[in-house]
Order: sequence, then C-alpha cells, then structure tokens
Amino acid sequence: MAQGSGRAIVVVLASCGLVASFMQTLVVPLIPAFPQLLNASPTDASWVVTVTLLAAAVITPVSGRLGDLYGKRRVLLASLAVLVAGSVLSALTSSLALMVAGRGLQGCAMGVIPLGISIMRDELPAERVSGAISLMSATLGVGGAIGLPLAAVVAQNADWHVLFWGSAALGVACALLIMRYVPESPVRTPAPFDYAGALGLVAGLTCLLLPIVKGATWGWGSPRTLGFAAAAVVVLLGWGWYQLRRRDPLVDLRVSARRPVLFTNLASIMVGFAMYAMALSFPQLLQAPSSTGYGLGRTMVEAGLCLAPNGLVMMLLSPVSARLTNRYGARTTLMTGAVVIALGYVFAILLMDNALEIIAASVIIGAGVGIAYAAMPALIMGSVPVTETASANGLNSLMRSVGTSTSSAVMATMLAQLTITAGGLTWPSLTGFRATFAVAALAAVVGLGFTALVPRARAAALEPVAA
Repeated sequence: MAQGSGRAIVVVLASCGLVASFMQTLVVPLIPAFPQLLNASPTDASWVVTVTLLAAAVITPVSGRLGDLYGKRRVLLASLAVLVAGSVLSALTSSLALMVAGRGLQGCAMGVIPLGISIMRDELPAERVSGAISLMSATLGVGGAIGLPLAAVVAQNADWHVLFWGSAALGVACALLIMRYVPESPVRTPAPFDYAGALGLVAGLTCLLLPIVKGATWGWGSPRTLGFAAAAVVVLLGWGWYQLRRRDPLVDLRVSARRPVLFTNLASIMVGFAMYAMALSFPQLLQAPSSTGYGLGRTMVEAGLCLAPNGLVMMLLSPVSARLTNRYGARTTLMTGAVVIALGYVFAILLMDNALEIIAASVIIGAGVGIAYAAMPALIMGSVPVTETASANGLNSLMRSVGTSTSSAVMATMLAQLTITAGGLTWPSLTGFRATFAVAALAAVVGLGFTALVPRARAAALEPVAA
C-alpha cells in the first residue's frame, strides 16, 4: 500500500474516533439547563447523559463482533449512519423522550474506535501499525477533552440545537471520507452472528451499569438499585455459561481469560476510572465561586478552555507511546501511563490554588491517559487471533466504559456528601475534591498493579504481531 494512502486511512479513522468520543461530552455544558429546556425534572433530564453512556458500553463489543463477521468498514459506516440519525432526531426535538432516544443512537457510534483499530491492523504496513493504533486509541480521551470547550462555546453563543446539527454534519463528513479513502478489510470470521449472546450481553450490561450510573439518585440501598444489581449477576452468569458452550460465541471467554487479556482489561477499568474523575471534578473546581475559599470563579467556557490542553497532550503523546511500546513493550508503556496519572492527581492534591496549577495537573493526567490508552490495544492484539481483533478491542473499550461509569457514580457521590454552603448554594468542599483526587490516584496505582501481572513475555511490541 502506498504511503500516502496509508496516511489517509490513519487520518480519516482517527477523525472518526474523535467525532465518536465527542458525543460523550456534547451535552455536558447543557446539563444544568436541560430540566428547563426539556420541561423535565433534573432526575429525568439526567437520562440525556446516562443513555449515551449505556448505549456506548453495550454496542461496542457487539459492533466489534459484527465487524469481524461482516466487514469492519461496512459496520463502521453503519455506526456513523446511526450517529447521524440520532443527531438529526435530537436537533429536531425538545421532547425528553425523543432526546433520550436520539442520544442513545449517538452513543452507538463508540463502536467506531475498536473497528478503526482493527482496520489499521489489517491494512497498514507493519512498521506503521503501532503509531497509528496508538493515535486511534488516544482519540477515546482526546475527543471528549477537546469537545467539552467547543460544546460550551456553542451552547453559550447559539441555540442549543446547533450542537446536534453540527454533530450530524461531522458524521456525514466522516462517512464520505471513509467511502473515499478506507478500503474494506479482507479479514473475516466465517461464522454466524450470536444473536442470543448479543441480547444476553445487552441485558446483562444494562442491568449492571444502570445501578452504577443511577445509584446515587435512586439510593444505593434502594430495591431498584439492588434489584438491577442482582439481575446483572444472574444474567451475566447465564450469559457466560452460554458463551462457553457455543461454538461461535459473541465473546470468546477462553481468549478473554488469558492473563494478558484479562489483566489488561482490568487495568483498563482502573485507567478509565481515573480519567473520568478529572472530567467530573476539575470543571466544578474551576467554576466554584471564590467565596468557598478555594474556588476559582471561572465561567463554563473558561473552565472548558482550561481543560482543553489535556486533550491536546493526549494526542501529542500517542506517537511517544508507540515508540515506548516498540522499544520496551506495551506492558511497560501501560505501567508508565498509570504512574503518570497517579502523579498528576498527587500534584492536584498539593497544588490547586490557581487556574495554572489546575491546568498543569490536568496536562499531567492527560499525558498519562494518552500513554496508557495508546498501549492497551498492543497488549490485547498480541494475545488474540487476528480474526477476533475487532471484538477483542470492543471488549477492551467496554472495560474502559465500565471504569468511566463507575467513576461517575463514585465521584458524584463523594462530592455530594462532602459539601459546604457559599452564597446560598451548596458546593463540594475542598476536602471532597482532595478525597476524589486521592481515590483516582489509588485507581491508577491499582491499574499499575494489574498491568504488572501481565506476563512479561507476552507484552511485546506490536510490530511482530502485525508482521
């Protein structure tokens, strides 16, 4: 393949990854206004965010398997078509029910990232695979980080429906670029699709993630929360029993149980947890009024702009991660990323007196996330058959989503419990912020421990795998 065409594939697929991850933070600036905009209670309006998270988690492993079976490019285009449909639906409505439906469809686009990683492995020359996959994997964090200030600027200066028209246009542009520059991967898995397995996984993940995301609202000891949690255990155990007995399962649990895959996925949960803690806590810290004694009194747009550099750092460090992986192995690279994340949160605990210190902490954390996220696919693909790369990467992306979902619930609960009153309003306390930073740092350390359990011999650089 010519070098120019290979570069075009990388640029187009990475752009699609940015757009898909942008959907996760598209409406974050509008969260306080949604009850009024949609004529709904705050609890009901929160589903506009929750449903996207749930849809992304359940569709990612399913789209990966569909890509292995029917063609990765075809399923990637279908994912973008669903994104466009959801964006248009959301742009045309102010109804809560239709908005939730549209946001759910937007969340289905997250399957683009594991599909793009697998296309790169199939299509690019071996010497370019490592850097390209590092870049694609990093878009999972970069898109959300860059999208937050962009969405804040649009939401503050234009009608909020413009956000969805813009996302629809981005989806169409990505689809046209894929049709022009990205070929269909020749690697297929000749097997029927496991519809029962897909249904069981969707049901099990929904029951698992709902109490995690909504537990703080419903009450952690409420019958609804405990009922969904119990249902998740029953459904997922039954699903696992079924998958182990099927010849062509949706997820090959025997492959997923291999030590390199298992511990990489567990580390992914911890890194995802640590990453989302920053996204949830830093904006609140920046926007808190100075009357709290620690707040910096920034506007929504200013807070978003303060956090934009961490997304750029994630993108810039993806080639650095690739070089570390090629020289020292993906295991060492992932461990390095986890250490940097932990150091970033320690910095935030000690130095949070002004915006520059918060920006510095977010850049350090972003650097660690960029290094870690870019290394994960190398560990996964070094341990699975080439015919299962999309589904394996989809499962790894799911683990990151489980981490972010859990982080959202834990951090929201901690910040809601440790509060002070300033100016007649309730804000998280300084102790609350420092506690969340400490928990996030601990999660990164646990991720470091899981990565250390990956067998050293299997944590090779990516070139031999691609060759």
